[in-house]
Formats: sequence, structure tokens, C-alpha cells
Amino acid sequence: MNIRQEEKGTVLWFTGLSGAGKTTTARYVTNELLQRGVRAELLDGDELRETICKGLGFSREERFENIKRIAYVSKLLARNGVHVLVSAITPYAEMRDYARQEIPGFVEVYVQCPLEECERRDVKGLYAKARRGEVKHFTGISDPYDIPSDPDITICTSSHSLQHNSDQILSWLNRRAPLKKAAP
Repeated sequence: MNIRQEEKGTVLWFTGLSGAGKTTTARYVTNELLQRGVRAELLDGDELRETICKGLGFSREERFENIKRIAYVSKLLARNGVHVLVSAITPYAEMRDYARQEIPGFVEVYVQCPLEECERRDVKGLYAKARRGEVKHFTGISDPYDIPSDPDITICTSSHSLQHNSDQILSWLNRRAPLKKAAP
């Protein structure tokens, strides 16, 4: 049985600095979709690094391999009618371009938040460690973050509420293709 294009899932790829609010927003939107009876799955970059991406470091090559694995899983889920929400820093434009080319239904969600606010939110102390040189290849400090030039959706977590940002994403999704409940 082939799944018609309109029954395939969308892949919302949340990109932004560590502490920007990617996972918090993606988790909220995922729960909203599930409450509406829509098939949805959250793929969190931190969790994936402990499972299917375990052992990968943070060099440019290893980061790209990380994204390739996440893109592959996302594509599998989406082609089976699941809306996928990926929360992964994805610092380089070429990585996001790769994901866009590989995944039908790819939607880039730029989670904008000033570096200073991300550092303030950092409960793990990673930014402080990176500034002291204890963490190598830390995005935004010792490794670059390519700000998306033309994301599909931009939200700002420092000036808008979680509810506002989530509503913006859900509204965008509904305009693109009305969300349908999963078949029982």
C-alpha cells in the first residue's frame, strides 16, 4: 500500500544555538499534535547522541554524520505518515541543505535567541566550560553557527512565549496542509 503524498509526515527541523529553546518548543508542539490525534514523534539531538549517534564527536565530519543519521530516521518516519520534530543544533548551512535535499516535507525552523540569553539559560554550565577552553568545538563559542538565510519558520524564544511560538508553528502547518488525525 502506498501512502499518498498528503498522508506523508512533515519534518520540522528545529535549529539554533544550545539553550535557544529548540527542544522545549519541539516538545510542546509534539504534545499539541498528539493531543489533536496527529501522529508525531520528537527526535531530540541530545537523546540521539546517546543512542544511534553514540560515539560521534563534534568535529565537522562527525557532526555531519550525526545529521545524516537523524535525516535518515526522519525520512523513514515521515514517509510512514508521522510528523517528525527534530531538535538538533545543526550548525552548518550545508548540513541543513543536505537534510532539505534528503527529506521530502522538510521544514527549517530557526529558533532565534541571543547568545547571551542562551548562556544565561545554560543549566549544564557548558558555555562557561567552552569559554574556559574545557569544551572544544562548542557551537557559538569555539565553533561557528551559520544563521539560516531563508528558514521556513523563524521563532524568537527571548521575546515571545512558548505558547506564541508554538501557535505560530501550528498555524504554519495548518496553512501548508491541514493536520489530519491518525487513522485508528
